[in-house]
Amino acid sequence: MKAVVIERPGAIVVTDVPEPEIGPADVLIRVGACGICGTDLHIADGEFPPTPYPIVPGHEFAGEVVAVGAGVDGIAVGARVAVDPSLFCSHCEFCRRGKGNLCLNWGAIGDTVNGAFAELVAVPARNAYPIPDSLGWREAALVEPVSCAVHGMHVLAPRLGDTVLIVGAGTMGLLLLQLALRSGAARVSVLDLNTARLPRAQGLGATAVASDLAELMANDPLGFDCVIDATGAPKAIESAFSAVTRGGKLLVFGVAPEEARVALSPFRIYNDEITVLGSMAVLNSFGPALELVAGGVVDARALLTESLELDEYPKALDMVRRGEGLKTQILPNG
Repeated sequence: MKAVVIERPGAIVVTDVPEPEIGPADVLIRVGACGICGTDLHIADGEFPPTPYPIVPGHEFAGEVVAVGAGVDGIAVGARVAVDPSLFCSHCEFCRRGKGNLCLNWGAIGDTVNGAFAELVAVPARNAYPIPDSLGWREAALVEPVSCAVHGMHVLAPRLGDTVLIVGAGTMGLLLLQLALRSGAARVSVLDLNTARLPRAQGLGATAVASDLAELMANDPLGFDCVIDATGAPKAIESAFSAVTRGGKLLVFGVAPEEARVALSPFRIYNDEITVLGSMAVLNSFGPALELVAGGVVDARALLTESLELDEYPKALDMVRRGEGLKTQILPNG
């Protein structure tokens, strides 16, 4: 079969590889669509420490089950599924505490084992969630990023009537915008240096949008109750911190390189009682995310832009790197 292989950081090929074998608890999926996200850029650049090389990337995906392991019940050949890529060990201290996303042996399909930028991918059957016929492959492949956003909102725990600022109007920022509005925020403002993304944020209900933080702060001079960085850029995180009101919260949602550092005032954290939070991947949020997408609560179609063939993966990765469009996806089987 054909697949994308990152042989080492900076070395990407689209080539023929053996079809994956499935174990007794696995299913084999013919991939319908797989999305590219910021983590894929980090993996391509060697900036995601858990990733071994060579690897077939791809963790945001949906497809059709074409084979099932001997021990699989409840999922049959022909089932249409979206896949939670999370691979938790279930026996470390954090898994035992119910915090599998912090697993000491954490893994994920497409991040630490071969993923879905391929014609076929093998996954644990327990990770496959049946999807309704009303969802196309492209919308269903968005369930994984929505599940990350849902977990982020669980961590942030905004209160009814909070004011919210989202830094970054990419796919994740716009998903978080929709969830914040549904969570009862009084106002949700969106900041992005890429002005081409701001009209889409307005169309999805943002109260105010700007490429200059001072412009947004003019309407909320005391700052925002909840500020979310959805960029992973150190300078953006520092700007986000400056916009948190006294007693407010900062959620670091975007993925920064491991060696990145930011300068935050510990006195201000103390004196203004600011809570700084992190949100890592998916935790008990894939099922709710599927319900939100299938029910139309999250507008998936509004975020979908380019779809390309498997051979065009390097081109697609460059498009994402340049900030073109929003959710770019690969359709490995056409």
